[in-house]
Amino acid sequence: MAGDTIAAIATSMTNSGIGIVRISGGESFSVIDRIYRSKDRKKILSQMPSHTVHYGYIYDEDKVIDEVMVLIMRAPNSYTAEDTIEIDCHGGALVMKRILETVIKYGARIAEPGEFTKRAFLNGRIDLSQAESVIEVINAKNDFALKTSVDQLQGKLKNKITRIKDKILYEIAFIESSLDDPEHISTDGYSDKLNENIIKIIIELEQLMQTAEYGTVLKEGIDTVIVGKPNAGKSSLMNVLLGRDRAIVTDIEGTTRDVLEEQINLNGISLNLVDTAGIRETNDEVEKIGVNKAKEYLSKADLIIYTVDASTEIDHNDEKILRQLKGHKVIVLLNKSDLRKKVSEKQIEDKLLSLEISFKILSVSAKEQQGFEELKSIIQEMFFSKEIKVNDQIYITNIRHKNALCSARDSLRMVQKSIEDQMPEDFYSIDLRNAYEQLGYITGDSIGEDLVNEIFSKFCMGK
Repeated sequence: MAGDTIAAIATSMTNSGIGIVRISGGESFSVIDRIYRSKDRKKILSQMPSHTVHYGYIYDEDKVIDEVMVLIMRAPNSYTAEDTIEIDCHGGALVMKRILETVIKYGARIAEPGEFTKRAFLNGRIDLSQAESVIEVINAKNDFALKTSVDQLQGKLKNKITRIKDKILYEIAFIESSLDDPEHISTDGYSDKLNENIIKIIIELEQLMQTAEYGTVLKEGIDTVIVGKPNAGKSSLMNVLLGRDRAIVTDIEGTTRDVLEEQINLNGISLNLVDTAGIRETNDEVEKIGVNKAKEYLSKADLIIYTVDASTEIDHNDEKILRQLKGHKVIVLLNKSDLRKKVSEKQIEDKLLSLEISFKILSVSAKEQQGFEELKSIIQEMFFSKEIKVNDQIYITNIRHKNALCSARDSLRMVQKSIEDQMPEDFYSIDLRNAYEQLGYITGDSIGEDLVNEIFSKFCMGK
């Protein structure tokens, strides 16, 4: 529960150069005074100034556990806005565990996942969008994901949402004041002015919402499934993109029986690559399982790379695959372009157009590693309308935030409908309040305890 003193190991439980045990709460100094001794045994950390570092030893009664450096930070100037102690010890799993056990023995309790960040939120040091960005920084898969997460941690989204909320709050306050004091506050012409202001706010919300597709790609990466019939060169393609031999490549059909998953960084975009079993009709029970898995992954993909063996004729297996591509972004690779072609771009193009599939076609050779720079450019063009740049753009990377923005916009549209229908001003206030509350879900002003607990339960221990 909030208010007691918590502790956890804040670094990985593997052997390393340094390990950190973190303590936070009202009894932090009481705990450290009972287990820390300086070299001359005269220093008492509770009497030392904030934001200082001290060399000494951690003891359990008369037994030395480790030689340490101890950082002390007094409330409210710490990560949690509480008294906080960090013990920097040697990075062995056993010694970290022993120090944590000693901290617990002398007055702290084990922290729950994300509880340090949760306390920072509950104590008002950060808002919920900043708290959520902490785990996004930790999980960032590329430079763009890291940049957007750090921007959010610094409060860029919070500041933007707060400015929009303030505009809505002004309108709510004006309406309430006019209802309380109609003799001195006139609402003549107010509906038109309110409508103009709401249009501006809706534009701001929609601009944020439009970044969500980019933001998700930046954060999570593009789920990319490589499909094709057996021996089309899917595994060779996977190996070329990875820059190493990850998938087994043979001339034997049906070599790939299971799904292989890897991640690559492609010009700053994460590509979550999946190499699947060749899709064909087969009586082999094991291969059938692989083919069914391939179809399952295909249905959920952001991008499908359909690999065609251009040195062999299109057959019924290709026809079946083509029909499953509808509704997806597709890049068709005419592989083995170093050999004599038996499949033309025009052939594939005609089939895809008849199925109304969005696609790009490219001739490549996995064997000769030709055409892959152009493939990278095509992927970037398909998912981004312009070159991706690390700039001051705020990206929405959290589905919860996107949903809250959508709900806020919809409430503001209800206000517009009330204005159009010439409803009384108090009707406007109801939907304005709802829009304000929906935006509060992003910053944490309007969020329930259950959702707070759910969000922070996804954090790692010690953070």
